[in-house]
Amino acid sequence: MKHPKPRLSVAVQYGVASATLPAPTALRRWARAAAERDATVTLRFVGNREGRTLNARYRGKEHATNVLAFVYDKAARIEGDIVLCAPVVRAEARAQGKSLAEHCAHLVVHGMLHLQGYDHDTRRAARAMEARETALLAALGVPDPYAVALVRCSPGAAHRALRPSEGH
Repeated sequence: MKHPKPRLSVAVQYGVASATLPAPTALRRWARAAAERDATVTLRFVGNREGRTLNARYRGKEHATNVLAFVYDKAARIEGDIVLCAPVVRAEARAQGKSLAEHCAHLVVHGMLHLQGYDHDTRRAARAMEARETALLAALGVPDPYAVALVRCSPGAAHRALRPSEGH
């Protein structure tokens, strides 16, 4: 029996200049590729100040990070936000020798998986999440981000799914 494709609503917000950032159509395509359940997601690009503020408030870290995922409802339909800090993402893409689009695709897929309950708090969970990301990205024509990445996801890394109401 074939399962219907999940229904996904993605709102895209640019809190920074968007000229060099991926277009909403690409962002939605990447999010859709990772959707395993119905979801309503806001994907927002922010600058260093907003990225640092969010990371400090919800993770207690005084620096901006590449991606944060905020889950608001995990009922039958997932509701959440994915926040990408544009300056951090740009710097990482350069440092890792990737195109900005490839790195953004990876982080959107990564954030979508967090919203759906994937995590990398343990080595086993990290391996499972990375394998899922790699497979999804391959289907999108994006190279394995872990084969060439200089900075690898580690247990408890910067971008766990957060629940703002829980304050972590």
